[in-house]
Amino acid sequence: MGRVRLKIRELAEEKGWTLQDVAERSGVNYNTVKGYARRDDGMSMVDLSAVQKIALAFDVMIEDLVEFLE
Repeated sequence: MGRVRLKIRELAEEKGWTLQDVAERSGVNYNTVKGYARRDDGMSMVDLSAVQKIALAFDVMIEDLVEFLE
């Protein structure tokens, strides 16, 4: 099974947002956003509805938020 990394920190920095801003704008729990942003080594499981909400908050496609790791 592959691992993914979410580019939350990079996109938040581009917009000048904090992780709290991302949580509020996306409607995703702050601890979830923080956990996803912290995992530079990737994750094998994510909540796709949360990922979709975060992508919508950034106004990007999910593919632009997700980085596939080998």
